[in-house]
Amino acid sequence: MHHKVWNRIINALFLGTASTALIAASNNVNNQDRKSGVTEYNKTGQSDTDHLYLEEVLGEKALGEVENWNQRTLKRLTSDPRYTKMEADALEILNSKDKIAYVSYRGGFAHNFWQDADHVRGIWRQTTLDSYLSTDTKWETILDIDALAKSEGKNWVYQGNNCLAPDYELCIISLSDGGKDANVQREFNSKTKTWVTDGFITPESKGGTSWLDKDTQLIGIDFGEGSLTESGYPMVAKLWKRGQSIEQATEFMRGDKKDVGLFAGTILRADNSREIIVTRAKTFYESETYWVPRDGDTLKEAVKFPIPAKSGLGSEFKGQILLSLNEDWRGYKSGDLVSFSLDDFMADGKISSVDLVYSPDEKSSLNGYGVTKSKVLMSISRDVKSSAYSFDWDGEKWTSQKLDFPENGTISIGATNDKEDIAFINSQSFLKPSTLWTYDTSVQQKAEAKALPDWFDSSKMVADQFFATSKDGTQVPYFVVRKKGLKMDGSNPTLLYGYGGFEVSLNPSYSATRGKLWLENDGIYVLANIRGGGEYGPKWHQAGLKTNRQVIYDDFISVAEDLISKKLTSPKHLGIEGGSNGGLLMGVMFTQRPDLFNAVICAVPLLDMLRYDKLLAGASWVGEYGSPAIDEERKFLQAISPYHNIKADTEYPEVFFVTSTKDDRVHPGHARKTAKRFEDQGHDFLYYENIDGGHSAAANLKETAKRLALQHVYLMQKLKDGK
Repeated sequence: MHHKVWNRIINALFLGTASTALIAASNNVNNQDRKSGVTEYNKTGQSDTDHLYLEEVLGEKALGEVENWNQRTLKRLTSDPRYTKMEADALEILNSKDKIAYVSYRGGFAHNFWQDADHVRGIWRQTTLDSYLSTDTKWETILDIDALAKSEGKNWVYQGNNCLAPDYELCIISLSDGGKDANVQREFNSKTKTWVTDGFITPESKGGTSWLDKDTQLIGIDFGEGSLTESGYPMVAKLWKRGQSIEQATEFMRGDKKDVGLFAGTILRADNSREIIVTRAKTFYESETYWVPRDGDTLKEAVKFPIPAKSGLGSEFKGQILLSLNEDWRGYKSGDLVSFSLDDFMADGKISSVDLVYSPDEKSSLNGYGVTKSKVLMSISRDVKSSAYSFDWDGEKWTSQKLDFPENGTISIGATNDKEDIAFINSQSFLKPSTLWTYDTSVQQKAEAKALPDWFDSSKMVADQFFATSKDGTQVPYFVVRKKGLKMDGSNPTLLYGYGGFEVSLNPSYSATRGKLWLENDGIYVLANIRGGGEYGPKWHQAGLKTNRQVIYDDFISVAEDLISKKLTSPKHLGIEGGSNGGLLMGVMFTQRPDLFNAVICAVPLLDMLRYDKLLAGASWVGEYGSPAIDEERKFLQAISPYHNIKADTEYPEVFFVTSTKDDRVHPGHARKTAKRFEDQGHDFLYYENIDGGHSAAANLKETAKRLALQHVYLMQKLKDGK
């Protein structure tokens, strides 16, 4: 479905990990900067261009610095007597066969991708629904990524499959070398379990393909000069027929160099016909959506949907196509979910009637939805705690019903298929392990399918919600998870986690590794639901865009100060963690309020906010952060940019920078340059850069266990030992 295609696009744009071509292009820009003789200075009078060599991802001098920092960090943390046990505990959990095998259901089979100690890279496998629901599931392997990587001598990381409905035999497999966002798309036959001879295959690139029929793909990749946007995403959509080379594919739509990207997909209708839908993302949050009519193999002129720029076209259900609003439109408000007739639009290019599906109040938001054959299932949050609902269209209006699922945690709509009535819904909380339910929308009945075991003794723990008052009076929710009976004397080691961007909500979740490595060792875990996220819908996010971003940082500071005022902890025992956009949050925290924290885990971060738009996918985030090319926005970005606000005469907490060489989304140069500035000024820091792993900073479970152990030993040393 088209909304799922767009969700994958959004994830690729920010929330996961650059092709070799993009890395090379970034290196060329850096070399040009140095040759130009132009020197930029930060507010302390230090040159910024003297660190540009650290942006050369595979540069010999840059990797030499990285190796020295890695060795120093590993020597200290792995020699700690707690490290070996933490790594073993983490790996045991990650490799456990008791994990829930999350599945998608199609064509009578449940499909799953699985990793454990025997399948480090993982296997794609399937089983029948009855077998899946039994206590002794019999799996059939479709594709073994470990065996494939070994036979081809590649560090393949599996990034999913897209199989052609309704028989799901022909599939496009996405494979990444080392975990980069850029990947190779290869055609595979899931019935014969073989690669299709002379099948569709793309070179490594960001972007991808979508099935139109068994012999036709919609494709958007790097076609060569002039085919990518400044953000490094496809600018051109082509029709690719079986037997053609990529060079022979026919262009049918083109965006602009300044766009984020142009993405083509399809809507699969009730009669199994497909309609071509193209999204032109002009910014990260504003887009134009088009329907491309066709007469056989002939594509006609694209017709633009008359919908707002800040909206998201979703799935079709009983003739109604769903539309999520991020701005007011036709009497409906931002945050609403509405619908209109797809057939009516296709008849004359107009939308005559719009119907309300769901409208949140001031305390609520729509977490997500999934379409089945009989119902639309939704997760709806109120004060960051969610419930499940089913919605139906009777031809004139929408009706809804609340479903019976556990309260006061997180309900997530898992895999759904608009050709099936079987859906999967997941429930969890901080102290209650995930439970996966099947839900039959034809009879509205649920059944427990799988559940995680208890990996730590949660009976001795409690999770509470509090509200901090931010600088402008806004009430900011946060959760505190801790052992019962801990003395509130300010001495408790406490980890505060935040993100605050891109309308990403942080919901209560069960983490076995967090429980085992942190909570059982008397640590307190705090989750801050600051602005910039989506916990209260689009307005919560939009309150912190561009030059208004300081409110996000004020929110996080208010939570930290509230923890201290409640004597849950104190600055000596308070640590913080965030990754990606959350890494920027960490950077702002250690530059604006170094007095509040004694430990900072700054993972895969943005830190140089005056060059972020020139590095890899950075140009796509101008809608979130603002542009360094605009005077007012550049002035604000310089004021918050961590890299530009480090001072030699300020005492900082010892920061632990974590990144990956193969992160092709957030450039590792951000962490490298900031670490180097710390070194230049004599500030203490730790640094670990994984060679593989992409934006997740880990390509497999062993690397994930190592990273988790390193981070938790660091936290123990700083917050429990008081180093």
